[in-house]
Amino acid sequence: METLLNNFDIGILNFIRDNLSSPFMDKFMTFITYLGDNGAIWIAIGIILIIQRKYRKIGLVLLLGLLLNAILGEVIIKNIVQRPRVFNTYPDISIIINPPDSYSFPSGHTASSFTAAMLIGYYLKKWRYGAYILASLIAFSRLYLFVHYPTDIICGILLGTISALITIKFAEENKFKKLLK
Repeated sequence: METLLNNFDIGILNFIRDNLSSPFMDKFMTFITYLGDNGAIWIAIGIILIIQRKYRKIGLVLLLGLLLNAILGEVIIKNIVQRPRVFNTYPDISIIINPPDSYSFPSGHTASSFTAAMLIGYYLKKWRYGAYILASLIAFSRLYLFVHYPTDIICGILLGTISALITIKFAEENKFKKLLK
Protein backbone atom coordinates (compact mmCIF):
# COMPACT_ATOMS: atom_id res chain seq x y z
CA MET A 1 0.00 0.00 0.00
CA GLU A 2 2.83 2.40 0.88
CA THR A 3 4.54 1.76 -2.48
CA LEU A 4 1.25 2.41 -4.29
CA LEU A 5 0.83 5.76 -2.50
CA ASN A 6 4.45 6.72 -3.18
CA ASN A 7 4.03 5.87 -6.87
CA PHE A 8 0.82 7.93 -6.97
CA ASP A 9 2.52 10.88 -5.27
CA ILE A 10 5.69 10.94 -7.35
CA GLY A 11 3.74 10.29 -10.57
CA ILE A 12 1.65 13.41 -10.05
CA LEU A 13 4.69 15.49 -9.09
CA ASN A 14 6.59 14.34 -12.17
CA PHE A 15 3.56 15.09 -14.37
CA ILE A 16 3.41 18.64 -12.99
CA ARG A 17 7.16 19.15 -13.43
CA ASP A 18 7.20 17.65 -16.96
CA ASN A 19 4.11 19.44 -18.27
CA LEU A 20 3.67 22.73 -16.43
CA SER A 21 7.16 24.04 -15.68
CA SER A 22 8.14 27.37 -17.20
CA PRO A 23 10.04 30.45 -16.07
CA PHE A 24 6.75 32.33 -15.68
CA MET A 25 5.19 29.55 -13.59
CA ASP A 26 8.34 29.34 -11.46
CA LYS A 27 7.99 33.01 -10.53
CA PHE A 28 4.21 32.89 -10.15
CA MET A 29 4.19 29.78 -7.97
CA THR A 30 7.02 31.14 -5.84
CA PHE A 31 4.98 34.31 -5.24
CA ILE A 32 1.80 32.34 -4.48
CA THR A 33 3.56 30.05 -2.02
CA TYR A 34 5.12 33.10 -0.37
CA LEU A 35 1.61 34.44 0.35
CA GLY A 36 0.92 31.26 2.31
CA ASP A 37 4.15 31.30 4.34
CA ASN A 38 3.16 30.96 8.00
CA GLY A 39 -0.43 31.76 6.99
CA ALA A 40 0.69 35.36 6.32
CA ILE A 41 -2.02 36.36 3.85
CA TRP A 42 -4.74 34.84 6.02
CA ILE A 43 -3.44 36.44 9.21
CA ALA A 44 -3.31 39.79 7.42
CA ILE A 45 -6.92 39.35 6.28
CA GLY A 46 -7.92 38.44 9.85
CA ILE A 47 -6.26 41.59 11.22
CA ILE A 48 -7.90 43.76 8.55
CA LEU A 49 -11.27 42.26 9.51
CA ILE A 50 -10.65 42.86 13.23
CA ILE A 51 -9.89 46.53 12.60
CA GLN A 52 -13.34 47.00 11.06
CA ARG A 53 -16.02 46.91 13.77
CA LYS A 54 -18.56 45.35 11.40
CA TYR A 55 -16.25 42.38 10.72
CA ARG A 56 -14.48 42.08 14.08
CA LYS A 57 -16.11 38.77 15.03
CA ILE A 58 -15.22 37.24 11.67
CA GLY A 59 -11.61 38.38 12.03
CA LEU A 60 -11.36 36.88 15.51
CA VAL A 61 -12.93 33.64 14.36
CA LEU A 62 -10.52 33.49 11.41
CA LEU A 63 -7.48 33.95 13.67
CA LEU A 64 -8.85 31.41 16.15
CA GLY A 65 -9.31 28.89 13.32
CA LEU A 66 -5.75 29.47 12.11
CA LEU A 67 -4.43 28.98 15.65
CA LEU A 68 -6.35 25.71 16.07
CA ASN A 69 -5.11 24.52 12.68
CA ALA A 70 -1.48 25.38 13.52
CA ILE A 71 -1.64 23.48 16.80
CA LEU A 72 -3.20 20.41 15.20
CA GLY A 73 -1.06 20.37 12.04
CA GLU A 74 2.28 21.95 12.83
CA VAL A 75 2.65 20.99 16.48
CA ILE A 76 0.88 17.64 16.77
CA ILE A 77 0.42 15.80 13.45
CA LYS A 78 3.72 16.74 11.75
CA ASN A 79 5.69 15.63 14.78
CA ILE A 80 3.82 12.33 15.08
CA VAL A 81 4.03 11.39 11.37
CA GLN A 82 7.49 12.89 10.64
CA ARG A 83 7.26 12.41 6.87
CA PRO A 84 10.35 13.68 5.05
CA ARG A 85 9.96 16.28 2.32
CA VAL A 86 9.94 15.21 -1.34
CA PHE A 87 13.36 16.75 -1.99
CA ASN A 88 14.78 14.81 0.99
CA THR A 89 13.40 11.50 -0.25
CA TYR A 90 14.43 12.17 -3.85
CA PRO A 91 17.72 14.09 -3.54
CA ASP A 92 18.17 14.34 -7.32
CA ILE A 93 15.27 16.83 -7.36
CA SER A 94 16.34 20.46 -7.23
CA ILE A 95 13.94 23.01 -5.83
CA ILE A 96 13.74 26.73 -6.62
CA ILE A 97 12.82 28.02 -3.15
CA ASN A 98 14.58 27.81 0.18
CA PRO A 99 13.99 24.28 1.44
CA PRO A 100 11.54 24.11 4.34
CA ASP A 101 12.99 22.45 7.40
CA SER A 102 9.79 21.08 8.91
CA TYR A 103 8.19 17.74 8.12
CA SER A 104 6.04 17.30 5.05
CA PHE A 105 2.76 15.80 6.31
CA PRO A 106 0.30 17.50 6.27
CA SER A 107 0.89 20.62 4.21
CA GLY A 108 0.68 23.57 6.59
CA HIS A 109 0.26 26.07 3.74
CA THR A 110 -2.69 24.06 2.46
CA ALA A 111 -4.27 23.43 5.86
CA SER A 112 -4.14 27.08 6.91
CA SER A 113 -5.38 28.21 3.50
CA PHE A 114 -8.38 25.90 3.59
CA THR A 115 -9.16 26.77 7.21
CA ALA A 116 -9.25 30.44 6.23
CA ALA A 117 -11.08 29.91 2.95
CA MET A 118 -13.77 27.80 4.61
CA LEU A 119 -14.27 30.42 7.34
CA ILE A 120 -14.35 33.29 4.85
CA GLY A 121 -16.75 31.29 2.70
CA TYR A 122 -19.03 30.67 5.67
CA TYR A 123 -19.09 34.22 7.02
CA LEU A 124 -18.40 36.36 3.95
CA LYS A 125 -20.19 34.61 1.12
CA LYS A 126 -19.38 37.25 -1.51
CA TRP A 127 -15.64 36.58 -0.97
CA ARG A 128 -15.82 32.79 -0.85
CA TYR A 129 -14.81 32.07 -4.44
CA GLY A 130 -11.78 34.33 -4.25
CA ALA A 131 -10.75 32.67 -0.98
CA TYR A 132 -11.21 29.16 -2.42
CA ILE A 133 -9.23 30.05 -5.55
CA LEU A 134 -6.37 31.53 -3.53
CA ALA A 135 -6.34 28.53 -1.16
CA SER A 136 -6.25 26.16 -4.13
CA LEU A 137 -3.43 28.09 -5.80
CA ILE A 138 -1.40 28.04 -2.59
CA ALA A 139 -1.96 24.29 -2.25
CA PHE A 140 -0.98 23.68 -5.88
CA SER A 141 2.14 25.83 -5.50
CA ARG A 142 3.44 23.38 -2.89
CA LEU A 143 3.23 20.57 -5.45
CA TYR A 144 4.67 22.67 -8.25
CA LEU A 145 7.63 23.64 -6.07
CA PHE A 146 8.26 19.99 -5.10
CA VAL A 147 8.04 20.57 -1.35
CA HIS A 148 4.94 18.43 -0.70
CA TYR A 149 3.45 15.19 -1.89
CA PRO A 150 -0.14 15.18 -3.23
CA THR A 151 -1.25 13.16 -0.20
CA ASP A 152 0.17 15.94 2.04
CA ILE A 153 -2.04 18.38 0.15
CA ILE A 154 -5.14 16.19 0.34
CA CYS A 155 -4.71 15.76 4.09
CA GLY A 156 -3.98 19.50 4.44
CA ILE A 157 -7.33 20.24 2.78
CA LEU A 158 -9.02 17.78 5.13
CA LEU A 159 -7.30 19.22 8.22
CA GLY A 160 -8.16 22.77 7.15
CA THR A 161 -11.80 21.84 6.64
CA ILE A 162 -12.01 20.10 10.02
CA SER A 163 -10.32 23.05 11.74
CA ALA A 164 -12.81 25.44 10.14
CA LEU A 165 -15.80 23.31 11.13
CA ILE A 166 -14.62 23.04 14.74
CA THR A 167 -14.06 26.80 14.83
CA ILE A 168 -17.50 27.54 13.38
CA LYS A 169 -19.10 25.25 15.95
CA PHE A 170 -17.21 26.99 18.76
CA ALA A 171 -17.99 30.46 17.39
CA GLU A 172 -21.68 29.70 17.14
CA GLU A 173 -21.90 28.78 20.82
CA ASN A 174 -23.66 31.45 22.89
CA LYS A 175 -20.73 31.88 25.30
CA PHE A 176 -18.39 32.88 22.49
CA LYS A 177 -20.97 35.26 20.99
CA LYS A 178 -21.28 37.07 24.35
CA LEU A 179 -17.51 37.51 24.55
CA LEU A 180 -17.46 39.28 21.20
CA LYS A 181 -20.18 41.84 21.96
